[in-house]
Amino acid sequence: QVHLVESGGGSVQAGGSLRLSCVASTYISENYCMGWFRHAPGKEREGVAGIDNDGRTNYADSVKGRLTISQDNAKNTVYLQMNSLKPEDTAMYYCAAERNCRGGPLGVVFYTYWGQGTQVTVSS
Repeated sequence: QVHLVESGGGSVQAGGSLRLSCVASTYISENYCMGWFRHAPGKEREGVAGIDNDGRTNYADSVKGRLTISQDNAKNTVYLQMNSLKPEDTAMYYCAAERNCRGGPLGVVFYTYWGQGTQVTVSS
C-alpha cells in the first residue's frame, strides 16, 4: 500500500504562485508514475501533470508553460510548481501514484493510489 500526502495549497491572487508537494510513504516501484489531478466543483477530475521514474513528463494543454512537475526520488516526493495562476485553476488538487507505469499518463483510470487532496483557490 502506498500512502500519499499532499501539502502546499492555499489562496493566492491571479498571477501568483504556489508549490504543491506530495510525499509517498514508501518506495513505489522501479518503474512508476506519479501525477497531479484537480477537481473543481461541477467538473470532472482532470489530470494536469504526470511524471515517471525516468523523468518523462506529460502536461494538460491548459497548464503548459505555467505548471511544472518535478520529483526528488530520494525523498519519495513529487512537486507541482504553479506559476501565473488563474481563477480557473481553483480546485482541489490530488496526487496519485501507480506501480509498473511509464510516461506519466493523465487519465484517472491509470492510477491506483491517491492522496486526500489540497485546496488551491485563485482570486481575481
